[in-house]
Amino acid sequence: KQGYSSLSDNILCHCRSLEGLSSFHSLEELILDNNLLGDDLVLPGLPRLHTLTLNKNQIITDLECLLDHLAEVTPALEYLSLLGNVACPNELVSLEKDEEDYKRYRYFVLHKLPNLKFLDAQKVTKQEREEALVRGAFMKVVKPKVGS
Repeated sequence: KQGYSSLSDNILCHCRSLEGLSSFHSLEELILDNNLLGDDLVLPGLPRLHTLTLNKNQIITDLECLLDHLAEVTPALEYLSLLGNVACPNELVSLEKDEEDYKRYRYFVLHKLPNLKFLDAQKVTKQEREEALVRGAFMKVVKPKVGS
């Protein structure tokens, strides 16, 4: 299928930047699941990319920076999945998380990427989009620093 690439299970953790993808101007779908990619992921400008999956990577704390980067380099993005990352609070993965944590996460992501139609395999609802417009900016999860 033209415009589709799966780079899953390649342990791309040593590749902070995926600038090599810059020559794929027509890329529409990119699957980067299970690659140990982190918060500092750098993608080139991919103007036609509408589907991006980053499931089961190492996206842990700097979700806002990643979302800002995606907003800049993937303007056509409509489907994003971050399942299996610490930054995506999911009660099935972490007993410390609950449904409210996940709702806040969704509102924050939709605030940052308002053109998304699907997030983590779930269709974005009208109610979620409205909530993201009103309160999404305040839904950023801030973790207190432990230790001293």
